[in-house]
Amino acid sequence: MKRVINEQVADQVRELLVNESDVEEKTMFSGHCFLVNGKMCVCVNQEDLLCRVGHDRVVEELEKGTARQMVMNGRASKDFVYVALADIKGGKELAYWIDLCLQFNPLAKAAKKRKG
Repeated sequence: MKRVINEQVADQVRELLVNESDVEEKTMFSGHCFLVNGKMCVCVNQEDLLCRVGHDRVVEELEKGTARQMVMNGRASKDFVYVALADIKGGKELAYWIDLCLQFNPLAKAAKKRKG
């Protein structure tokens, strides 16, 4: 199955991360993900931005109604939210979400490296 992403948004995310020293791009979570300092930070697919913002910010954004909970295998992912690209009305809103992801990044745990 071919993954479809919003290339325009991916390019905008790339521009917003240009000043970060350790950025890696990978295909994950059915989208194009940006890892900062070896940790998943933000991911773009065709319709959504997957943001790793931390539990406290997840709760806050869910209460505001600006995002929806990421659910994986029937369980809510405590540090992640989806934001509909249709709800991001411009560069300032996209920058807001990327900034939240970057604020949480130093606190995020790195994924365990798989052997093999």
